[in-house]
Amino acid sequence: MKDERMPVVLIPSLEPDDRLPAYITQLMENGFSRVVVVNDGSAPSYQPIFDRISTLGATVLGYAVNQGKGEALKTGYRWILEHEPDCIGVLTADADGQHTVPDCLKLAEALRSGEDALWLGSRDFNLPNIPPKSRTGNKLTSLVFKLLYGVWLPDTQTGLRAFPRGELAFMAEVPGARYEYEMNVLIACARRKLPIHAITIETIYENNNEGTHFHPIRDSWRIYKVILGNFFKFMASSLICFGVDQLLFNLFRSWLFPLLGLHLQVKLPLGMTLDNTSLANYTARLFSAILNFKLNEELVFKVKGRKGTAWRYAATCVVIIILSTLGIKALGLLGMAPWLAKLICDFLLYFVSYRIQQSWVFAEEKKKEAPNP
Repeated sequence: MKDERMPVVLIPSLEPDDRLPAYITQLMENGFSRVVVVNDGSAPSYQPIFDRISTLGATVLGYAVNQGKGEALKTGYRWILEHEPDCIGVLTADADGQHTVPDCLKLAEALRSGEDALWLGSRDFNLPNIPPKSRTGNKLTSLVFKLLYGVWLPDTQTGLRAFPRGELAFMAEVPGARYEYEMNVLIACARRKLPIHAITIETIYENNNEGTHFHPIRDSWRIYKVILGNFFKFMASSLICFGVDQLLFNLFRSWLFPLLGLHLQVKLPLGMTLDNTSLANYTARLFSAILNFKLNEELVFKVKGRKGTAWRYAATCVVIIILSTLGIKALGLLGMAPWLAKLICDFLLYFVSYRIQQSWVFAEEKKKEAPNP
């Protein structure tokens, strides 16, 4: 009998051993009546294990050729969307014995709170039994994720996750086919400002984690390519516009304005002065900002045509321009050349601009599944 207060458990599996049927039996004995297992292209010799799983009452999906953990999860999500309209949500777990039933119950209880959020089963990487490569890799990934996306997650690579049914369609649309998919999910949730909660779970590494299908070099590269992907594209966009900005600033200040006989010295409120240097900075930044907006909108964050993006970007630019101009003036009073002062100020403000654009200007809009009729 289905328990509507319990989530559907989704387990992606590649060439499992006898632990998986035993694990599913424990899940069902503890109230998880709906379990979906996705056979991610296991060899034919593993079919007897999946047959045993079916006899236990679990739903087994799959395909002949291995496509990766991300595709296995999305295959399960699409099936649940179509066949489990009354479930409160989904709990994903790994097939290698690292996620205990009591920990699954912890996340199921959190899911029943009704909050629209993502819950992560978070391992303690300070324990002595953690393999060094896992400890170092996870801590470094958590730090990079915090710096770029503003959310501290103590375990970014956990496969034990839970989210409400309303987020299923969104999860099924997140790009990625292999291990990088789970990182894509965290980034997408952070950009949408979907709350992400870490719940401490038991930390299990059987046989030094030798049963994992995670390839340390290949899959780590995929994960970091995902984490740093937008930042590198943002950096490329910024470098292009930086070059345009610097070129126009020096062109206006050193050539065009003198050619036009322009020698401004206008007093402004708050003790500010509009002179050739300030006007050149404002004008150059205007042209480079328009170019930067289009590049970020269409190539970096890919949110073309979203309502309110332009004015948020404009507001950000105004703040950055004012801070840049004040910084140039302040450093100029210390005897620094205007071109060097601008270089220093814009370098520091670059990181401020990135965080603002990432979390506010081009933040992901929240999309939820339409309610069932």
